[in-house]
Amino acid sequence: MDLFFVKRPLVDRYGDGLPGGTAVALLDRRVIPDGTPVVLGPDMRPAEPLCSWFRYLAYLGRDPETMRSYAYVVLRLAEYLASRGTDLLAAGEVDLLAYRRQRLDVQAVPIDPVTWDREAATVNGLFAWMTEAGHRRHGPLRMPKAYGSGMAHGMQVRHLTLEQYLFFRDVGLGGQRPGGEVDGGFRGGFPHRNRAAAELALMTGMRKREWSTVLLPELARRPGGAAGFTLQACAKYRRRREMYVPAAPLDLVDTYQLLERAEIVERAAVRLARRHRELFVVDSVDEARGRLSGVLGGRRRVFAMAQMPAGLRRITVRECPGGLEAMAVFLGQGGLMLGASSWDRIRRHAWERMTAFAGQGPAPVLPRKSYRFHDLRHTYALRLLKHLTEMLIASELRRADQRPLVTLAEHISMNPLLVVQRALGHASPRTTYEYLAYLEDPMTYVDQAFSAWADSDGASYAEIAIRLLEGERDAAQG
Repeated sequence: MDLFFVKRPLVDRYGDGLPGGTAVALLDRRVIPDGTPVVLGPDMRPAEPLCSWFRYLAYLGRDPETMRSYAYVVLRLAEYLASRGTDLLAAGEVDLLAYRRQRLDVQAVPIDPVTWDREAATVNGLFAWMTEAGHRRHGPLRMPKAYGSGMAHGMQVRHLTLEQYLFFRDVGLGGQRPGGEVDGGFRGGFPHRNRAAAELALMTGMRKREWSTVLLPELARRPGGAAGFTLQACAKYRRRREMYVPAAPLDLVDTYQLLERAEIVERAAVRLARRHRELFVVDSVDEARGRLSGVLGGRRRVFAMAQMPAGLRRITVRECPGGLEAMAVFLGQGGLMLGASSWDRIRRHAWERMTAFAGQGPAPVLPRKSYRFHDLRHTYALRLLKHLTEMLIASELRRADQRPLVTLAEHISMNPLLVVQRALGHASPRTTYEYLAYLEDPMTYVDQAFSAWADSDGASYAEIAIRLLEGERDAAQG
């Protein structure tokens, strides 16, 4: 089986003339978004029931990136089942248990239990739909919930110290040397863009799918130098929340626009002009109401920016004196929004630079695993949670003699966990609660508890052991 993804401009341009035209003809172009997976068999016809499942997920409003990850999971399972002489319609419990063992134990590089549990949830969802839709009489597993790894695991919180963050931002992403000098051998490209992206991620706590898809009008400064906008379509589970953007990341964005973005726009203007019909060309921006008006697919359209998904944001441009200019903040060399895979490549290159400089001069200690952009979100959450907690304690101490009791409304409004939950867009305070375990480093308590022991006479563990042995020998001789 071969995996393809819907591209609306190609559908509109070629229609059934595309390879797999029958699959394209089955798509309801009004609700099937760009990026929806299309699985074709050896005869280049739709492979069922997978095509119907992805169409069903699209009707439910699943994000194309989420469906893409689902596609790789189920295709890997389908290929394994084919090697055992069966398929998704006929697979039994033995086949799926064998596949679990293959992924967790047998294959050359086994996956970790956390990754498997995500795959197992996708597989269970597929078979539950197949049963409900009538493709199977019943699911292959007697206890689908037991198909996971069986391991309990909480959220993996990884955060950076100030020194680690500056090293990541300036040396890894920004092309500097550990001492702050410019590295003439840096070949990463667009260091100002990369540093601005990291600063925006850290200072707002946004996920990568959120900060990487921000549009320029959303970062328009308000009186006081900060910015704010409503985030929804690009948020996880489309959960709406209000974003506050401090002045610091906006300053780096301004520098990037001046030194790098203008050059990218100028080089890409001719290329974008050739794709004019495929783009959403904006001619009116209503910042007060958060709306963009323009032409898409030959029709005049008006979109609320908060409701614009990543795919639409990527093709949103505006007419400028020099030609078409993308409205996304962070652009690639092609002049359009930089995609997730490109940001992953930038991050990997940054980690290679950082490890190469590790141990030189003021370089901080690095963890065993490479940094992720999501670690900046965790850092934001922990710093904000710790700061709000310290503020609350100080406030309570100041008024302890005057009014020690607070009302329920005051408690809720001042509760650091609830404030951070709203800022991060967590569905439940339980998720935010997991950050509490990382507010302090327990290793510092160990060092403090045994500092007097470790410093006693400057003795090492070997010396202490020798003294103990000598004491036991003297006691025996006495």
